[in-house]
Amino acid sequence: MSKLIGKSVKRVEDKRFITGKGRYTDDIVLPEMTYAYIVRSPYAHARIKKVNTKEAEAINGVVTVFTGKDIQAAGINGVPCGWQVDFKNGDTMKEPPHPLLVADKVRYMGDAVAVVIAESYVIAKDAAELVEVDYDVLEAVVDASLAVKENAPQVHEEAPKNMAFDWGLGDKDKTDKAMAQAQHITTLNIINQRVIPNAIEPRSAIGQYEEAYDKYTLYTSSQNPHLIRLLMSAFVLGIPEHKVHVISPDVGGGFGSKIFHYTEEALVTWCAKQVKRPVKWTAERSESFLTDGQGRDHITKAEMGFDKEGNVVGLRVYTYANLGAYLSTFAPCVPTYLHGTLLQGLYTTPAIYVDVTGVFTNTTPVDAYRGAGRPEATYLLERLMDTAARELNMDPTELRLKNFIPPFDGLQQPGYQTQVALQYDSGNYHAVLERALEMIDYPSLRKEQQHALSQGRYVGIGFSTYIEACGIAPSAVVGALGARAGLYESAQVRVQPTGKVSVYVGSHSHGQGHETTFAQVVADKLGINLEDVEIVHGDSEAVAFGMGTYGSRSLAVGGSAIMKSIDKIIEKGSKIAAHKLEASEEDIAFEDGKWTVKGTDKSLSFADMALTAYVPHDYPAGLEPGMDFSSFYDPANFTYPYGAHIAVVEVDTDTGQVQLKRFIACDDVGNVINPMIVDGQIHGGIAQGVGQALFEVASYDENGQLTNGSYMDYTMPRADDLPSFEVDRKVTPCPHNPLGVKGAGEAGTIGSTPAVVNAVVDALSSLGVKDLQMPLTPENVWTAIQQAQSEH
Repeated sequence: MSKLIGKSVKRVEDKRFITGKGRYTDDIVLPEMTYAYIVRSPYAHARIKKVNTKEAEAINGVVTVFTGKDIQAAGINGVPCGWQVDFKNGDTMKEPPHPLLVADKVRYMGDAVAVVIAESYVIAKDAAELVEVDYDVLEAVVDASLAVKENAPQVHEEAPKNMAFDWGLGDKDKTDKAMAQAQHITTLNIINQRVIPNAIEPRSAIGQYEEAYDKYTLYTSSQNPHLIRLLMSAFVLGIPEHKVHVISPDVGGGFGSKIFHYTEEALVTWCAKQVKRPVKWTAERSESFLTDGQGRDHITKAEMGFDKEGNVVGLRVYTYANLGAYLSTFAPCVPTYLHGTLLQGLYTTPAIYVDVTGVFTNTTPVDAYRGAGRPEATYLLERLMDTAARELNMDPTELRLKNFIPPFDGLQQPGYQTQVALQYDSGNYHAVLERALEMIDYPSLRKEQQHALSQGRYVGIGFSTYIEACGIAPSAVVGALGARAGLYESAQVRVQPTGKVSVYVGSHSHGQGHETTFAQVVADKLGINLEDVEIVHGDSEAVAFGMGTYGSRSLAVGGSAIMKSIDKIIEKGSKIAAHKLEASEEDIAFEDGKWTVKGTDKSLSFADMALTAYVPHDYPAGLEPGMDFSSFYDPANFTYPYGAHIAVVEVDTDTGQVQLKRFIACDDVGNVINPMIVDGQIHGGIAQGVGQALFEVASYDENGQLTNGSYMDYTMPRADDLPSFEVDRKVTPCPHNPLGVKGAGEAGTIGSTPAVVNAVVDALSSLGVKDLQMPLTPENVWTAIQQAQSEH
């Protein structure tokens, strides 16, 4: 049969999705189901004086109403944080509780105060409007840089100056010295604005309790069901883990926002036992805007120093990271170990220091959003590089190429050791930028730009080169960095007696195409048909403990666990074949779905081997029957995809309107299993990155009110805002995983945003515009043009 790895196989899961047969959490209807509606605070900061539920409870069809005091009485502390980042002086990170329902003080608009459970969703919602909450409204703080001031409102009394932690990485003294000796310093003040995930499927959760078995089932739209089970059972509800079954069926998008353990998951599980009936909660879109974990929100001062030849000599970064009102599951690691450790970028910068202060504010909790820390690092690096090139009177491509790390493969040459802890696996950074420049015909494009300017048209060309860390690193390493969980992955490969194969994976798919790519790997390596492989995921009882999907880890980590199990199958099959073919095991070779005696035509097919394993009438002595292997894979290191992105824009200076004319991306994601799916991942990532650059921002007023919490006000890119993306790739295999893959799910988002902003600044540089803050809405761009012109 033909090889499947590297083929653009159509996604097998799409049949059920495009025919409307997908099974999402909200589709599930259980016998005697009840429905939950959550009463949420309309204020960002207020003390709760009294909650009156009597009128709501009197409504026909209302089962019960619970408040924060009921949760307190049950001894439930709230959902935990999964990563610890302590202060530079060694003090422990401030970790105030995040209650399922608040009893004392709400800390952001949308904080949950009570839950109404009723016979229907409509009844629950109507009754919720009758729950009376008496609030004592307090002053709020939403800006991280202001929240640390002495007189700022305190979000949590146990976190003075609203600081969760402060953290540093790199050699401060060395960096300060390098910057003092630099011939030129480029400085930027950067706001990497807050954005809202907006997955097409709102979050949903169903709690079920079976009294006869004293067992709980949670259905939830989550990216990692096993982690939810662990956190909820051991740290929130105190339920024995073997009594909790978590099922995460089809999930309609996540972008990071469905990684975390949300309060609603534990709440409906607890409520189900109280009412002895299943309890379903599904977010309304307005709730999603208020309560889904939001992303980014950094305020940064960044400085890059150069010598007289244009070599980077130092980088110094100070960031306030807004964490929102509570610490979400992975919140502390995003602005620290997923941000600070990527500040080497693709450059040979010999001295780097980054200082990050994690800050509580009266806003929705912030956590991982597609890219999670790496886009923030890339944005500040690439804005600095383009700005520096203009200040040094150099071409932005020349400055980058001059400072790139030389090529290395991680085999003949060791991985590249950065100044910020990480060691890159393999890379040829010049190749991706050179290919992107070739794709766009850079010299001709610059001539076209000058011609446009002579006609009064403002065309800009923006560059971004990026690197990211994927397939999060060894458990021992991340444990030392504060992770409260291992970051391995599991896979069980079960060969059935007829030669069909079932694969149970801890990775979870929410749009990535795992049911296709994982099946391609298995079918290719075992030499069987793609149709003979099924992929099972999202069920904590069917699948061995796995760590789910995030950080572009599924293929690099989950796929490697599958490969380990496949190797065990081939090894055992060789023992069976040696016995059946009357040869020594050393003389058996496996290829194209059969075991063959080397140098002969004697062979055993995969199907015959499978049947023999389960009908062991003629079988090697001492060998167990069956063909079913489980494996865990703990990665040796991160993987490090990288690439070069180029944006071409035209700006209408009368209106400030930005039109994205072209977008070119050349990425290196290691070996590619399915080119079509990788291209789709890159396309989707670019669209999200463009969205942040031009349109999106979570806008809070000074009182902590989210002022654009609907699709009428929160602008996302539409199809007509985007050109046809021009993509290509280079390949430097990862040297430390068996597939040589690196990860592609977040690459587009990381590289695209600074390319677009750099392009707009480039377009307007002749008017004196030197910097712009995102999003580059027409109003923001027009205002910058007027200000620049008034200063000339």
